Amino acid sequence: MAKHTKRYDVLIIGGGNAGLCAAISARRTGASVLVLEAAPKFYRGGNTRHTRNMRCAHDAATDTLTGPYSEDEFFEDLLRVTEGNTDSDLARHMIAQSKSVLPWIGEQGVRFQPSLGGTLSLGRTNSFFLGGGRAMLNALYLTAEELGVEVEYDAEVIALEINGNIFTAATFEKAGQIYNVCAGSLVTAAGGFEANIDWLKEGWGEIAENFLIRGTPYNKGTILKMLIDHGVETVGDPTQCHAVAIDARAPKFDGGIITRLDCVVFGIVVNRHCQRFYDEGEEIWPKRYAIWGRLVAQQPDQIAYIVFDAPSLERFMPSLYPPISASTIGALATELGLEPAALEATVTEFNALVQPGTFDSSLLDDCRTEGLSPPKSHWAQRIETAPFYAYPVRPGITFTYLGTKVDREARMIMRDGKPAENMFAAGEIMAGNILGSGYAAGIGMTIGSVFGRIAGTQAAEACA
Repeated sequence: MAKHTKRYDVLIIGGGNAGLCAAISARRTGASVLVLEAAPKFYRGGNTRHTRNMRCAHDAATDTLTGPYSEDEFFEDLLRVTEGNTDSDLARHMIAQSKSVLPWIGEQGVRFQPSLGGTLSLGRTNSFFLGGGRAMLNALYLTAEELGVEVEYDAEVIALEINGNIFTAATFEKAGQIYNVCAGSLVTAAGGFEANIDWLKEGWGEIAENFLIRGTPYNKGTILKMLIDHGVETVGDPTQCHAVAIDARAPKFDGGIITRLDCVVFGIVVNRHCQRFYDEGEEIWPKRYAIWGRLVAQQPDQIAYIVFDAPSLERFMPSLYPPISASTIGALATELGLEPAALEATVTEFNALVQPGTFDSSLLDDCRTEGLSPPKSHWAQRIETAPFYAYPVRPGITFTYLGTKVDREARMIMRDGKPAENMFAAGEIMAGNILGSGYAAGIGMTIGSVFGRIAGTQAAEACA
């Protein structure tokens, strides 16, 4: 084993948004910083590469936000999507810190664009990165490198040296060589375990084989397992995760945002037996899109189909793959490999129970069904105008919620209830403290940015 040439004040494992925010914060205090990124340089950044926006509280409209978004409203939205399954104190702390993190991110070179409208309904609440997640990452890396942060790519950590609640060193592999690096404190920002299908099976069973992983194949949970083995307390349910319905034709890994489908609210969703199984119009899309992966996972063969007609084709953001189309519902069923009579019966029943209303995709309108189970509470319109369209969808796992328990300082909590001396966590690896279940658009980036900045500052102070 080769000894790394120098000892660092702060070692950061993971080079995504959370890790870079931690690195920049630590370096700005004067600490020496090394980032170990398991991916090659081109694929650096974990799931941040696939992001588009972040949700932060703010007091007034800006050039890129259409109005204020108070801390209380943010917290209420979080409680609604998690159904109260969150650490309220930590969540309140994150939301309060998000107000200053938004301009801070801009100060690190990240640029924003005017928010998008349509089904996203995020113009007031979420700030969109100009150029998307990869552009954001490039800006953060440029700033970090200009500050003197060192980065090792293709550097997979294979062991941690932790004595009690004190970190001393890490062992990593790069280009077939094994290195040992010592540091005064540790920040883990290495993501969840969504790319580890065997670990997913421990909670989900064999159906996890049919899951598609929207993000990086490098988030295998190896660091999380090491921390658990060294006595770090966990938080969250291993079956809870950010899971959306994505195109079933997407690749197994790294399909990203362009495989997500935002058209559920404009049609109906049926399983392979042509049966509806949930209210497609329950709530504004950004507050419900992340439940559909779990819903599809509960269906036979973990597949479903979004069915809609011609007027809805231009109402949502297009995805990577074109929809499957046909001139009749029966012909569409044949194209999908479904029973034509069954799909025709489902569509006919739906159409018969749609009530008159005024359609408005920007709010909870009065277009609904009556006497249908499950109902469609909003945006219900008859599916009757050819051509007819459908997308096949499978569960798309973004990140998992089982992670390390932390306090307000992003400091890991050990199983004995005591805080670690010099170990901190940020991003997906500790997101379960905030997200016990559910999701709202942009919160993952908020968690990473806020706790990344906190973790970097605290890690630098811990080794001062």
